[in-house]
Amino acid sequence: MSAVAEVPPPVDRTDAEALDAYSNAVIAVAENVGPSVASLRVMRRVRGGRVPAGAGSGVALTPDGYLVTNAHVVGSRVTGGRATFGDGHEARFEVVGRDPLSDLAVLHAPGEQLAAATLGDAERLRVGQLVVAIGNPHGLGGSVTAGVVSALGRSLPARSRRAGRIIDNVIQTDAALNPGSSGGALADSRGRVVGINTAVAGVGLGLAVPINETTRQIVAQLMRDGRVRRAYIGVAGGPRPVPPQARATAGSATSVEVLEVVDGGPAHRAGVRPEDVILSVDGNQVTRVEDLQRLMVADLIGVPVTVRVLRAGRPLEVELVPAELESG
Repeated sequence: MSAVAEVPPPVDRTDAEALDAYSNAVIAVAENVGPSVASLRVMRRVRGGRVPAGAGSGVALTPDGYLVTNAHVVGSRVTGGRATFGDGHEARFEVVGRDPLSDLAVLHAPGEQLAAATLGDAERLRVGQLVVAIGNPHGLGGSVTAGVVSALGRSLPARSRRAGRIIDNVIQTDAALNPGSSGGALADSRGRVVGINTAVAGVGLGLAVPINETTRQIVAQLMRDGRVRRAYIGVAGGPRPVPPQARATAGSATSVEVLEVVDGGPAHRAGVRPEDVILSVDGNQVTRVEDLQRLMVADLIGVPVTVRVLRAGRPLEVELVPAELESG
C-alpha cells in the first residue's frame, strides 16, 4: 500500500489578512514616529573637559530643537551631549531642565530643525491596545518593538536627593524595552506618542510615563523655568476606608490616612496628627494618595488652605500653609 502524502491545510485568509494588517500598522508607526526619536549620548563635565556619562533615547517635541527624555538618562551632573537621528543627522544638545520626581527632562538643540512628534493622550488608552516602542536599546538606535497596553494606572516610585514621590497612571506594556530604551517613544497605532519609556521592570514588563495633562504641564514648566515647583504639606499617607457612619459627611468610601507627619512641616504646625483621615484639601475631595499628590501644585505655595479631616470619627477643619517642596 503506497503512502499518502500529507496535504497541508489551506491558508486561512482571515489570519493572513489580520497578520498583514498588524504588520502594516507597526510599519506605519515606525515610519511616522521614527524620525522624531533620537539616540542620546550624554556627557558629564569634569575638570579638563567632558566625559561620556551614558546613553538613552529622546523624542523631538518641537521643530525648533526641543526634546524630551527621562531625568535619569541625563542625571544630575550632565550638561549636554549628542543626539543622533535615524537618518544619521547629529545634533548637539544642552539640558534645559530636569524633574526627577516625574522622571522627565527637556533638552534643547539650538539652531536645529527637528521632525516633532505628535503627542497623544494616555487617558484614552485601553488595556489590550496596540502600542509601539521606538528607542535606542543597548545603543542600537532606531529599534522598534511592538506589543499591547498590559495595564493602566500603575504607580512608580521616584526620588530626588531630598524628596520622594509617586508617578501615577504609569503605562505598563509588553513591548520589549531594554537599557537605552529609556526616554524613547511609546506610540499608539495612529502614530501619536502616548508615553515616554522609563523603566524595564522585568521580562515582558515595561513602564512608560504617560503623556497627559499633568506631564504636559511639567514639560511646559521645564521648558519655561528649567524646574518644576510643587507644594508640600509634610505628611506621608496611605489608603483608608472611611467609616460607614462618616461616609455621608466625607462624600466618599475611601480617603487617605496620615501615617506620618514631618516635624516642623506645614501639617505639623497646623496640628495635623497621625491617624487623621484627610477628606479634602482646599475644597477638593481626596479619595487616594494620588489625589493628594496631584493637588500639590505651585499655586498653593504660601497660600492658606483648609484641610478637612476625620479625627476619631469626627469631622474637623484645619488651616495650613503649604511650603515649596525642595526636590534638590
